[in-house]
Amino acid sequence: MRIAAIIAAVVVLSGVVVIGLQQATSENGGQETETVRAPSASEAQRRLAGSPPALAAIHAQAGELLTGGPAALAERLRELRGYPVVVNVWASWCGPCRQEMPVFEQVSVARGRKVAFLGVDLKDNIPAAKRLLKEFPVSFPSYGDPDGKFFSDNKLAGVPSTIFYSRSGKRQLIHSGPYLKASDLNTDIDRYALVAK
Repeated sequence: MRIAAIIAAVVVLSGVVVIGLQQATSENGGQETETVRAPSASEAQRRLAGSPPALAAIHAQAGELLTGGPAALAERLRELRGYPVVVNVWASWCGPCRQEMPVFEQVSVARGRKVAFLGVDLKDNIPAAKRLLKEFPVSFPSYGDPDGKFFSDNKLAGVPSTIFYSRSGKRQLIHSGPYLKASDLNTDIDRYALVAK
C-alpha cells in the first residue's frame, strides 16, 4: 500500500514537472514564440528585386561580415538617410540571437524594399559568426564590433538589441531582448522607424 502511494506521488510530481517545462519553453521573457519560416535565398532574392540602389547594395552583401567596425557602420547610416533603418546587434554565443534570426530574415525580406536592415556582430569569434550566418542566412550584412565600441556608445544592456532609426537618421528606440514574433518587430518598425522625424 505504501509503495503504491509513493509511485502515485512520483507520477503526479513528474506530470507537474513536464507541464512546467512545457510552459517554460513556450514562454521567453514574457513573449510567446511562433513558428517562423525564413524565406529561402532564392525567394529572398526574388522578393527584394527592384529595391532602390542604396537598399539593393545592402542585399548584395547579404550574410557578409563587413570590416571597418562602428566607423564604417556610421558612414553606412549616413548613406541611408532618407530610409528607415533597423540595426540588430547579435553574437554567435547568444542563444536568444539565434532564436530571433529567422524573424529578422522574414521581416527584412518582406520589408527590405523600403526599410534598411543591418547587423552588428558583438565581440565575436569570426569563424563562429560565419557559421551562424550560414545556419541562419539573412538578407543584410553585419558590421563587426570586436571591442564593443558600438555597444557601449549606444549604452546597450545586452544582446540581442535592436536600434530603430528614422528616415532622418535619428535614433528612435533601443529594444533589448529578442523578437520572437514577426508581428512584434513589424509593430516597432511602424511605430519607431517609419516616423517622420
